[in-house]
Amino acid sequence: MSITYKDEAGIQGMKTACRLAAEVLDYLTPHIQPGITTREIDRLASECMQTQGSISATLGYQPSGYPPYPASLCTSVNHVVCHGIPNDKPLKKGDIVNVDVTVIKDGWYGDTSRMFMVGEVSIAAKRLVALTYDAMWHGISRVKPGIHLGDIGWAIQQFAEKNGFSVVREFCGHGIGRNFHEEPQVLHYGKPGTLDELKPGMTFTIEPMINAGRRDVKEFGNDGWTIVTKDHSLSAQWEHTVLVTETGYEVLTLSAGSPPPPPFVNA
Repeated sequence: MSITYKDEAGIQGMKTACRLAAEVLDYLTPHIQPGITTREIDRLASECMQTQGSISATLGYQPSGYPPYPASLCTSVNHVVCHGIPNDKPLKKGDIVNVDVTVIKDGWYGDTSRMFMVGEVSIAAKRLVALTYDAMWHGISRVKPGIHLGDIGWAIQQFAEKNGFSVVREFCGHGIGRNFHEEPQVLHYGKPGTLDELKPGMTFTIEPMINAGRRDVKEFGNDGWTIVTKDHSLSAQWEHTVLVTETGYEVLTLSAGSPPPPPFVNA
């Protein structure tokens, strides 16, 4: 599959889908408190999507070699790196959880995720969540025509490793449009000047998974989806869908409830 470049109609379709995905996270935010189960978070998200007239891209999603995914979103708690399946275990004070939402609206996909801190969390967890957010934005702020995907990965990796964290290599960002996963793959590590050159009309996700300990991951249990850190250290992830414009970038998954970009982005 080659990279797809979105025309004006495609960009409008993407903007709508991405805004709706972000608004699902806005809707969930006040509910993510100690005592709620991730299954209840999933139910609330499904309810919100029905109100929007969007549908979940993950429910029933089945790439080759995987079982069908059984929920409307992913909830990855503490040392779960990604693809955590919602369940009946209540969240407790001190947990951190990534909620990853992808919706489809009029054939276009919008994909975003946020970290949530449940009640008061440890200083170490708070630092991991905050610096992972900054790492994502170090990648985003590089985006403009003429740079290469390796420049994005390098910016994220340098920042994360400088702060004593590690970058998961097995999972990456991806092109997105009329398909959930399109070309290119967007690695969160790399070398400047390598991989595909960015051109206007490209849309892709930047979604670094950063571990407090080593970068090694493994599959957990036998559900075919859940990925955890091998050393049981905490993991965090943030995700935005980005459009390459003529002069730079536009983040399509910002909404009223999105955390603002870090100060260095506008500096």
